[in-house]
Amino acid sequence: MKRIVRDRKVRQFHQAKWDEPVIFELHRAGERGVIPPQAEPAVAAEAGGMQDAIPANMRRSQAPALPEIGQAKVLRHYLRLSQETLGSDLNVEIGQGTCTMKYIPRINEMLIRSPRMTELHPLQDVSSVQGMLEIYHSLDLAMREISGMDAFSFQPSSGTQALLAMASIVRAYHDSRGEGEKRDEIITTIFSHPSQAATAAVKGYKIITLHPDEDGFPDLEKLKAAVSERTAGFVVANPEDTGIYNHRIREFTDVVHAAGGVCYYDQANANGLLGITRAKEAGFDMCFFNLHKTFAAPHMCGGPATGALGVTDALKPFLPGPLVDQAADGSYVLREQGGSSIGKVRSFHGVAQTVLRAYAWILSLGAEGLKDVAQTAVLNNNYLYHKILQIRGASAPYIKGRRLEQVRYSWKQLTDETGVTTEDITRRMCDFGLHYWTSHHPYIVPQPFTLEPTESYSKEDLDEYIQALEHISNEAYTNPEMVRTAPHASTVHRNDESSLDDPRQWCITWRAYLKKTEPSAVK
Repeated sequence: MKRIVRDRKVRQFHQAKWDEPVIFELHRAGERGVIPPQAEPAVAAEAGGMQDAIPANMRRSQAPALPEIGQAKVLRHYLRLSQETLGSDLNVEIGQGTCTMKYIPRINEMLIRSPRMTELHPLQDVSSVQGMLEIYHSLDLAMREISGMDAFSFQPSSGTQALLAMASIVRAYHDSRGEGEKRDEIITTIFSHPSQAATAAVKGYKIITLHPDEDGFPDLEKLKAAVSERTAGFVVANPEDTGIYNHRIREFTDVVHAAGGVCYYDQANANGLLGITRAKEAGFDMCFFNLHKTFAAPHMCGGPATGALGVTDALKPFLPGPLVDQAADGSYVLREQGGSSIGKVRSFHGVAQTVLRAYAWILSLGAEGLKDVAQTAVLNNNYLYHKILQIRGASAPYIKGRRLEQVRYSWKQLTDETGVTTEDITRRMCDFGLHYWTSHHPYIVPQPFTLEPTESYSKEDLDEYIQALEHISNEAYTNPEMVRTAPHASTVHRNDESSLDDPRQWCITWRAYLKKTEPSAVK
């Protein structure tokens, strides 16, 4: 077999392969998994008959185009897909870089599957959801302590949506002071996540990007030259996506404040900061945390995640609402924001299941436990950093010395010497049940790969990952064709990625697929 590996330090792996179709292709007219019950007689009688149990304006004119499949076939379908999937429950998942994949305590998954959670509805009367509102309020208080902010909204569904909300608050704040038209520039850094610049641009701001100084850190002198009466705000991740922590950050926020700007903080990379440093002491007016990263809740396929958005008292009137508050009688209420609010950034007031997971995680750890999380994440990252820099062809550009909780590495030397690219290596990693993310664009670090071990992984786990990288580096120098033609043990060998650049071929739903392949099938 082509893929025989004699290095017994590297785990042997072969991905299950079922050639499983999408579920709509399994449709067979007339097959049933569940037959929904009729309306209860009392409900039907009150509505005037069985046909009228659901008001006419709430009934479909035709049945939804859902696949009709028997129960056994549904079970086989999803179990097969699960065998073709890797993730943090199955492998050493330190290669997601800025996405922060950590262990999610299973007891917290049991909590959110309780009927008391699954049967909640966001339109229930507040008197019937006092327990959940108390958890929202208590998590708000905990996040204030962790960050130094004065109020939190859990409405944003992601870090990017929280960034958009913060850019909106910057706009609303300056408008309230009569300076909205004049202050039209947002300053950020080249290493910060592209969402920071993109969301500010969506709000109509001109983006000024700071490049690093000769030591590899954001350039303070360039910031001083950039600020002016047109400065609306400064947005930065710290540590940034390379893992570089700007230890002079308070000087940056002081410069921006002196110019009349608002400072807001992307804390998606907060695993190494908990209990050690806070946004308030760094001089920020706003920050957000990803509960689905730092606080051990799953990403959930980009769906029910939460970007917890915190602000100082001066910016609280601009937060999206409603906010959960405690009334004088001790009950919990949803308080709508006043006319200064930026308005909702999504429906309702946040994902209850994600909020519960994060709250349970914080309570289980306590203040000292959160600090242990940060210290372990930093220790793990710097152990990994030390070991990877010993691998032939690998480097970590810009600063010398330690990084915080992640690093964006480079295979530039290996590529120059062997022709093997970072994309080749990430495909070869699949043959060992591992993978890594390269980088968002643009590639500021050449031939990048981004690793973040978090606090969840042991030294043995990290060593397994390091040994796989060492093995592939050795192959690149001795048998590069093995790496270039990878993966050899995965369900798919090489994808044709040309369609990714052709919007005419994009089909993100089954309906869109039918529309482009069988137009007559779509009514």
